[in-house]
Amino acid sequence: MTEEKIAFLSAKEASQIVGAIQEEEDIERVDKRILTVYSKDDKELCWFDYEEVMKEVEDIPKGEKKEAVHNYIMSHIPDWVGDI
Repeated sequence: MTEEKIAFLSAKEASQIVGAIQEEEDIERVDKRILTVYSKDDKELCWFDYEEVMKEVEDIPKGEKKEAVHNYIMSHIPDWVGDI
């Protein structure tokens, strides 16, 4: 099985597109949280698994977690969101 390599937008490109990151319930899985990324014109762009993102920033001090989550997501916006 081949694994597809994902290309990400630069932080500058992401900041021009992303309008909001919102924590939400996953409507398809009970007791599951996701972080949905919306464009500046309120279109859903992509989403991230809440638990996976929290694992990535687990060693960050509590007062800096929100910024760390934001920075993590902004650096992992797939390049295909520009096609939406």
